[in-house]
Amino acid sequence: MAGKKKQSKEEKINMAEAIKELAEEKGFSEDSVKLTIENALKMSYKKTFGHSENAVVEFAPDLSWVKIFAVKEVVDVDDVYDKVLEIDLNEARALEGYENCNVGDKVKVELNPKDFDRSAITVGKQTAHGELSESYRDSLYNLYKDNVGEIIIGYVQREYKKNIYVDLGKDGKVEGVLLAKYQSPRETYEPNDRIKTLVVDIKKTNSGIQLILSRTDKELVRRIMELQVPEISDKTVEINAIVRDAGSRTKIAVSSTRSDVDPVGACVGLKGTRIQQIIRELEGERIDVLEYSSDPVQFIKNALSPAEVEKVIITDENLKTALAIVKDSQFAQAIGKGGQNVKLANRLCDWNIDVKTESQAAEIDLSEYSSRAAAEELFSNPVETEEKTAQEIETVNELEGVDERVASLLREAGFDDLQKFMDGLNSGEVQKIEGLAEEDIESVKKLIGDSVEFVENVEGDTSSAEDAAGEAEEEYFCPECGTRITLDMTRCPHCGVEFEFEDEE
Repeated sequence: MAGKKKQSKEEKINMAEAIKELAEEKGFSEDSVKLTIENALKMSYKKTFGHSENAVVEFAPDLSWVKIFAVKEVVDVDDVYDKVLEIDLNEARALEGYENCNVGDKVKVELNPKDFDRSAITVGKQTAHGELSESYRDSLYNLYKDNVGEIIIGYVQREYKKNIYVDLGKDGKVEGVLLAKYQSPRETYEPNDRIKTLVVDIKKTNSGIQLILSRTDKELVRRIMELQVPEISDKTVEINAIVRDAGSRTKIAVSSTRSDVDPVGACVGLKGTRIQQIIRELEGERIDVLEYSSDPVQFIKNALSPAEVEKVIITDENLKTALAIVKDSQFAQAIGKGGQNVKLANRLCDWNIDVKTESQAAEIDLSEYSSRAAAEELFSNPVETEEKTAQEIETVNELEGVDERVASLLREAGFDDLQKFMDGLNSGEVQKIEGLAEEDIESVKKLIGDSVEFVENVEGDTSSAEDAAGEAEEEYFCPECGTRITLDMTRCPHCGVEFEFEDEE
């Protein structure tokens, strides 16, 4: 029979205080602490007795004590086969509260954990420690996971293997680390230096969690801009794109949701006060703020600032390639040191920009680019493309939806060509083809009517729309921008380029 062991008042206080201390200092709920203790006791029980199915753990309402019981079935004297699961009737009735129990009843026998195997106690402690540590890490992770993408301020603590560890003032619960790859090349740090970083990731460690910090992420610039420019935080000014060469240069494209607000001016501030504050935050990194435009030509011009671009020609819209022409004196600024300015402009616009000086452009046949652009515009017209597709259909076999058997019969009889088919239809020769029913002929006629346009020529014969198209009035387009023009024009109404027409001999 397992007797009850009384706990001293001091032991009760220690139990309650220990649970409350874990709940308050580590951020656990009392329920999670109780569950951890319960699992630890059951693990010790299982290690001692082989299983824990009949183990029950109970806590005092005020958490002053915790007890573990073995639930056993009452059996006749001398019928006990498994002492872990069974107890004889006499022993059961000797337990307090079970004096009137009978065979088949269930009784709870209180156990003293100190009587468990020493190794079982060790396993229980390790289980409790592991579960509490994991619970602690989970609670911290859930607390700080929303900080990813946000700015956090701390103080440089130490440097180890080129990584900088940052004190975030969280009572040691959270560690910040600025990895070497996320450090700006123009910045150096000393212990206790104040540092503003962007949280880019969060990881669990043995002691808690670790925030991965960055000083090179472009989102750091965005967050600093939001703090320094009220028009961005209230959505009057929007940041459309940011590209960054950390430690050297950043380009930011902005736009305004209100016509009376200059987006660039709002970011720069009166006499440059706002942008200078942002530059100081980035330890002197250069920042170009420019206006975003949905027009790729204008956006490319803006993106190449501070260089002044004279002209932008879109060389291939599908491949997103463009030619930017600048004055000879602006070439170095447009390219930038080591090509940095044009590279950042490429990334900002998502276009491949080739920069040429006016002297270099003079040696290039720019009409090739303009003619190509005009041709692309011409043939990208859906109506004209549809007509061209229709004009290219010359045989019955090319008609969409034609029956293969019918097309084969017409081909074998020599009437596969559309013109020959129509002629044979008028002469009655098509109707004589063996195996070709009237409904087959009507089906082909309907497909031709839906897909091909026929017009009457001078002699009264039928001819395809392709022949008629050759006789249509010739159209002219501006060699510079591709705008449709007429013979009486001397200047393009769209781009203003001057031109003259010469008679062909």
